Amino acid sequence: MDSQVKEAAPAVAPAAGPRAADAIRPEAAGAGAKAAGSVVRSVSGHRFAPVALVVAGGLSVQFGSAVAVLLMPRAGALGVVTLRLVLAAAVLLIVCRPKVRGYGRADWATIVAFGTAMAGMNMLFYQAADRIPLGAAVTLEVLGPLILSVVASRRLVNLLWAGLALGGVVLLGGGGFDRLDPLGAGFALAAGAMWAAYIVFSARTGRRFPQADGLALAMAFGAVLSLPFGIVEAGDKLLVPSTIGLGLAVALMSSVLPYTLELLALRRLPAPTFAILMSLEPAIAAAAGFLVLHQALSPTDALAIALVIGASMGAVRTQARRRDGQDAR
Repeated sequence: MDSQVKEAAPAVAPAAGPRAADAIRPEAAGAGAKAAGSVVRSVSGHRFAPVALVVAGGLSVQFGSAVAVLLMPRAGALGVVTLRLVLAAAVLLIVCRPKVRGYGRADWATIVAFGTAMAGMNMLFYQAADRIPLGAAVTLEVLGPLILSVVASRRLVNLLWAGLALGGVVLLGGGGFDRLDPLGAGFALAAGAMWAAYIVFSARTGRRFPQADGLALAMAFGAVLSLPFGIVEAGDKLLVPSTIGLGLAVALMSSVLPYTLELLALRRLPAPTFAILMSLEPAIAAAAGFLVLHQALSPTDALAIALVIGASMGAVRTQARRRDGQDAR
């Protein structure tokens, strides 16, 4: 984690790369890519476009995670991860048809690191979600991006928003996590560390590879890493048609669409601001848990959600003012 945080410093500046509207070609087919392209076109002309991409990705991934929880009794946590990554990789490889020649050693090292972070984040998170409520799992997991935002930030105001969001995260956990399954909480915290690494290497991948080619290659690598674990846990259950159908829905909602949107956002959004926006994830997860899994929200949860949304709005305003200041020069 320490080496990953140290390497995050270059991502503080706005990432170079094509405009978000040019990064995906919706006519390439594929339901996930078409949805991503639609969102990109609708917000591409707005100064808050990267923020809208992050929020849309968050909504997709958390509701996809809720569906994944429903799928776990059929295939197990690791089986769901394997279905999600393998099917998502297949969709992205078909849609993007990435080139595999012409890249250097540093490019492939980025793909390996990104794919490893992606697979590790998913396997650890689903192990957590199998043991503790979805909202609590995401609340603990989001500590990784929050710590990244504090370490990588070069602006004092980002520390303020991170602190406010952290207060909301703690409040959403009821002021403490002693009543949660210790192993589940540990998996969620470890998933947060991998999430921080995912942010760093997603930004690098977006700069090094055109369109979503790097994402497709990294997803394929992550799928290969997860495959043995899924086979050991689920075996031939992975081949049941209804399970594959639900797995495809999870893959599109939790991987193809959100990862593509986040990769595009990180081309135009500083990593610390992106990390603070991840504070919205516990609120989205709590809503998904309520609507899909029937997990009720308490008044304390509502206050916590207000805090993390306030922190995210502050991060948005800070980013907009910074961009306006750069445009005025």
